Amino acid sequence: MIISLSMAEKIIEECIVMAKKINIPMVIAVIGFDGQLICLKKMDEALPISIELAPKKAYTAYALKMSTAKLANLAGPEGELYGLENSCSNIVIFGGGIPLISQGKMIGAVGVSGGNVEQDIQVAEAGVKYFNNRFTTT
Repeated sequence: MIISLSMAEKIIEECIVMAKKINIPMVIAVIGFDGQLICLKKMDEALPISIELAPKKAYTAYALKMSTAKLANLAGPEGELYGLENSCSNIVIFGGGIPLISQGKMIGAVGVSGGNVEQDIQVAEAGVKYFNNRFTTT
């Protein structure tokens, strides 16, 4: 399965529904199987830095095949990957990036930025849940 532009837009729209529900303006990015950006949307009044962070969160989840929340633990001072973000400029080590998995294969990722870490994760999870319910098969 390949993530189409239409599919990416639907994932992002579901993230926006959740962001509106918690009243936090966000930036949401979806990347594809090749690590390239498919779609990015910025809600009105989202933080300017989020335009840079959302795609980096998606890329990090894609490149390391794990959520950025999980990476945060591994990249902490006592973690196996401590200092990773200093070696790779596209790596973000805090929550909001989650891989998109279909039939056991990673086909892309979603990245969300604009709130605190918990809010970013909550909004990203809404997009992943929508993707899993609508586009994946077992």
